Amino acid sequence: MLKVLLIIALIFLCLFVLSFIVYFFNLDMKLTSAIQPLLQKHYDKRKRNRKI
Repeated sequence: MLKVLLIIALIFLCLFVLSFIVYFFNLDMKLTSAIQPLLQKHYDKRKRNRKI
């Protein structure tokens, strides 16, 4: 039982450290800015209904 709790605690610790690294280096917004041109190309091609 203690071994299972230790493994769960280690997993939570690794996830916390990983999320802290993403937050500290702002990696989520860097990834978003890298993907943004691809998404803009896709959504600019979509046909729009402009009726009001």
